[in-house]
Amino acid sequence: MTLKKFIADSKMFEYDRHYRECQQNNHPFIKARINPSNGNYYVQIDLMTCNYELTVDGKNQVKQLFENEITFLESNSYPKSSFKGYNVDKELSWVDGVLPARLASFCEKLYDLAQNYHV
Repeated sequence: MTLKKFIADSKMFEYDRHYRECQQNNHPFIKARINPSNGNYYVQIDLMTCNYELTVDGKNQVKQLFENEITFLESNSYPKSSFKGYNVDKELSWVDGVLPARLASFCEKLYDLAQNYHV
């Protein structure tokens, strides 16, 4: 069985199961859930499931990924309400405003950044 890189729009027990799988396999936990106010996704990456933290360069890369999403929204005339903010930390980061059509590739990039930029 291959480990899923992220989980989206699931029941609480499915998030819990995925979280435990990430802990067992030493992988980051990435979850996405729909924001009912605008139909876009709130995406969170939690590195407490694995034994590493983002490096300074890794935090900068994650921040750049989040900023690129903002730029995409702005350049395609999405309403300002589409983006609700973001935060980047060494263990827990989140962004609120990822478009449904871009969710899978966004989460894949986020997972890859966590795998490539950690201590």
